[in-house]
Order: sequence, then C-alpha cells, then structure tokens
Amino acid sequence: MSDFAGMEDLLQDFLIEAGDLLSGVDNKLVDLERAPDDRGLLNEIFRGFHTIKGGAGFLNAAELVTLCHLTENLFDNLRTGAVQVTPEVMDVILEATGTVRAMFSHLAHNAQPAPAEPALIARLKQAIAGDLSAATPRAPSVEPPRAPAGEPARAGRADVSQRGEPDWEALHGVVTGLPARTPGAVKPAVIVPAQPARPPEEVIQAAIGRRGNDKPDTAAPAGRRDIEKQRDNSIRVDTTRLDQVLNLSGEIGLTKNRLNALRSDILSGRNDTETLHSLDLAVSQLDLLVSDLQNAVMKTRMQPVGRLFQKYPRIARDLARNMGKDVELVLDGEETEIDKTMIEDLADPIIHLIRNAVDHGVEDPAERIANGKPEKSMVRLEARQEGDHIILLVADDGRGMNPERLRAKALEKGLITDEESNTMDERQSFNLVFLPGFSMASQVSDVSGRGVGMDVVRTNIQKLNGSIEIKSQLGKGTTFVISLPLTLAILPVLLVRLGEQPFAVPLSMVREILPIDMREVQEVGGRATMVVRGEVLPILPLAGMLGWPLERAPGYGVLMQAAELSFILAIDSFAGREDAVIKSLDDFRPKGVAGVTTLSNGQIVLILDMKELLGSSGDFRGMARLALTPQHAVAA
Repeated sequence: MSDFAGMEDLLQDFLIEAGDLLSGVDNKLVDLERAPDDRGLLNEIFRGFHTIKGGAGFLNAAELVTLCHLTENLFDNLRTGAVQVTPEVMDVILEATGTVRAMFSHLAHNAQPAPAEPALIARLKQAIAGDLSAATPRAPSVEPPRAPAGEPARAGRADVSQRGEPDWEALHGVVTGLPARTPGAVKPAVIVPAQPARPPEEVIQAAIGRRGNDKPDTAAPAGRRDIEKQRDNSIRVDTTRLDQVLNLSGEIGLTKNRLNALRSDILSGRNDTETLHSLDLAVSQLDLLVSDLQNAVMKTRMQPVGRLFQKYPRIARDLARNMGKDVELVLDGEETEIDKTMIEDLADPIIHLIRNAVDHGVEDPAERIANGKPEKSMVRLEARQEGDHIILLVADDGRGMNPERLRAKALEKGLITDEESNTMDERQSFNLVFLPGFSMASQVSDVSGRGVGMDVVRTNIQKLNGSIEIKSQLGKGTTFVISLPLTLAILPVLLVRLGEQPFAVPLSMVREILPIDMREVQEVGGRATMVVRGEVLPILPLAGMLGWPLERAPGYGVLMQAAELSFILAIDSFAGREDAVIKSLDDFRPKGVAGVTTLSNGQIVLILDMKELLGSSGDFRGMARLALTPQHAVAA
C-alpha cells in the first residue's frame, strides 16, 4: 500500500523539482571544493537543502527531513566560519547527498525512506561540532580500546551514578547478557572504520542514485524500471514553444477552412483560372504551415544537454578521489539541445567514457609531475551542433593510446590475426578497444579488465544511429568523438529497390553509390569482392540477406560502413533520398526491420536494420560470386 495515498501528484512534483535541486547542489559542491571560501556557493547549497527539507516536510518524510536538517546545520556553520571546508567535511557532505538521492528512490516507489546510516548521522554531527578530523574516517576499528583491569569501567559507572542518572550500560548488560560498555568507549564507537577504495559502480551509484550494475542492456526488476519510465515520460517545455505550436495549429485550421470553401466551389462547377490559382496558393500555404508545425513540435522534444551533463562532475570527482587522482571535469556547450529520448540513452555511455578517462586515461599525480605535466588532470565534456548532427566530445590530457600496444594485446587475446594486425592503420588500431573482450588491464578488478565497457558504449551509440571515433596522441591525451542525429523521430534514408519493391536503409551508413559490373567482380577467398580506390570490399546481395531469390544480376552497389565493417550492398536500383518518419512495429517486428515509413504516394516501405541483417546473414565477409548470379541463369 502506498505511504502517500492522495498525495501522488504532490510527490511527483517534489521528486522532479528536488531531483533538479540536488543535481545542482552536487555540481556546486564540486565547485566548492575548488573554492572553499566562496560564500555565494555556500549560501546557494544551504538554500538547496533548505528547500528540499521544506518539500519533504509537506510529505511527512521525517527521515529525509532529519538528514537535510543536519546537513543544513553543517552549511550554516560553514557559512559563519565556525567550521572550515576540508576534504573530510566534503566527503561527509557528498555522502549525505548520495543518501538523500537514495531516499528519493524510496519515495519514487511510494514508500517512506529508511533512516540514514547511524555512522553518517554521527559523522555529520561531528562535522557540525568541528570534531571531524582527517583521522576520524580512518579509525582502525569500531571497537573501543580495551580498558585495563576494570578500573576505568568502574570509574565511568561511578561518574554516571554521581550525575544522578541510571546506569544505562549496566542495565543493558543485565538485559542482553553482554558485557557493559564503558562510557569512554561510547564516543569512539561511532567513529567510522577505514574504508577501502570503493568500486566505481558504488561511486556512480552514490552520485546519481542508481545501482552499480545498471549498465546498458542489463535487466532490472520490473517494478523499478516501471517507476523510472513513468518519471521519464515527463518533459519541461518552454511556453513560447507551445505558443508557437498553438499559433501554427490555428493557422492550419484557417487554411483548412479555405480549402473546404474552394472544394465546394469546384464541386459546384467553378473551374475557372482564379479558383484553381486560389487552390494552388492554399495548398502551398498548407504545405509551409505543416512543415513549420513539424519543426515546432520537434523542438518541444529538444532539451539542453546540460541536464545530462550536470551529474558528471560529481561522478568524476568521486572516482578520482577514490583512485587517488586529482581530476577536474570541464563542461562546455551545456546549452546545446538534443532529443529528450536520446539524452536518457546517452547517460550510460558517457559514464563509461568518463570512468575510462579517469581510470585509464589520466596518470597518477606522481607520473604527471615526472612527465612535466600539471598535477591536476583535465577531462573535458563538450557538446556542439554541426549541421543536422550533435557532436559530443570526451577528452582527457592523459597518457594517450599506443597503437602498437593495442594491436599486440588484441593478438595476445586472439581477437585479430597477424595478417589483420599488419594491415591496420592508426584509426583501426584505436578502434580495437571496442571489440568484445578487449582490455589493456593485466588482471580483472572492480575497476577494469573484463573488456565489456567500450563494447557497450559503441553498441548503444549505434542504436541511436550515431557513430563514435577515437583520436589520440601518445603522451598528450585521448578524445572520443560521438556524432548523433538531432532527433530519432525523423531518419534520413536511402530508398533502394529489389525489382519493384522499395526498401529504406539509414543514410548515415551510406558512403557512396556505384554501378556493379560483373566483369569487375572478383572472387577472393571464395567471396565476391570489388576493388574501390584500392580497398577490397565484400559484396553482399540484399536479396540474399532477406532470403529472397535473386531474379536478376544486381545493377548497383551501395558502399556502406557498419562499425568497422565496410561492404557493398548489391541492389537492383535506387529511388533517391527521403526524410522518413519512423513508425515502430511494437506488436510484430520481423528480424532485420527497424520500422516502417510511408512515401508521398502512400506506399509503405520497410526501414531495414542493417546491423541485425548482417548478424543474421551468418558471414560478415561476404558471399560467393555465384550468389550474385540469378537462379534461372544458374539453372541454364
């Protein structure tokens, strides 16, 4: 049963607003660590916790109110100068914000949050009192030092009795049968023991309020995902954009009325030149208005990428501190807008890239100083729009990537052959990191070594019809360049034909179109190939990939690039380029079909999922030359 019956709308509003507030607080905390004397930052963070506490009070979330109140008191002391900002105090504050975010998760399930850990409450109280020293979180044990031969224990109980209070420790011992604890041991008992370096998954969970195993393509309990989907369905839209949609809708309504009037005139026999000219103008105006409305509606789905970026400074800070590194994450282009659905799907890939930059990319402080670099490493997260694409950059100023070492490691793991290694250029060598099972780590640990992270990154980027490229300079750093379409609702496609049947393939995969002359088709290693500007490329007939009989020899080839695989898609003809509005096939989706679209003549066209078709064709390297020969010709 819900703990918030009758307050569901208030709860959802609180979670959205408080979540934004807490994300802003996390970023300000990272800034505060770099500028501990900034009173403006202290005041803003104080107000953030105060606002969250007030909203939690309306919902009667007592445990959340308690935690926010203690954190608020700590910031009040920081504002007045009674307590100084130290790394230990920042650790406690960031741990508190992580717990607040975890409490939000409980609230999202319509349940009151559990109390914060007693150790965290104790450390907050110590920080408020100014007693939190560097040694406090590294105490060797929660058990107090054993007192010599009973004297301190007796003295302690005597002190209690002298104050006229019950001997609670003795009473506890009688009830539980356990030895009575000495009063001197009570205070050390709340000291938190030394914590080993936390796995990155735990650090990420604390920073963004999710479990460490929430990686792309992994399942989670249905209840949790259902809640997330409900929350993700909301979107904030500028009212000016909604006003634009409303105005365009009104204009379209007026144009529709004009068309209805002209239709009545034509049906009544008025076919004069003036009437037909008015009809032409009305249709042209309607076409313009519909295009404007489509663009306006698309803009309502666009959100600043800063909403995605704002969680990463905290993650980078926590990971770096956990690994003993000094890293600053610099954000740029936060105002760049991207489709809301893409923002959600980009969260995990960017977390992987930032984690890799902090873990593998940047060096330890001692190594950086030895190499003549500043002790502090810089990781840059940037977004910008180029034409109809969004470019995301994740760059570091670390050690860079060594192509020779990458090829040697791939050979050692059996991921490539000697022949492939010898023919690889620098770009292909860098892309080896995307192979499943590839890792430069010598042993598997909580941090790295399993060789799945970068493979997942590329897979998820490709699901968004995007691409990822690596640029690296040894000793200077590495940059990951992600290119994405502005939106997933409209997909530029190339229309190709098998006989009279059209199919659509994503234009982002198309490099060029070229004629196929069977006299130029050669068979290499039992596979049909063509040489294009010195590059030997396999030919894959679309008919064979779909399981159709080949009725005629292919007339054209579409040179396509899918990840690291370049190939020529053999087709009969092509019909040009279209901007397809994708309609998904939720109830029934044949293998190799991403969706459908409708052409201007009303014909329904299947949009092919080339990556899925390649996987189902059984051989990425091509087919025999005989497969390009029509069946009736073979029979003859």
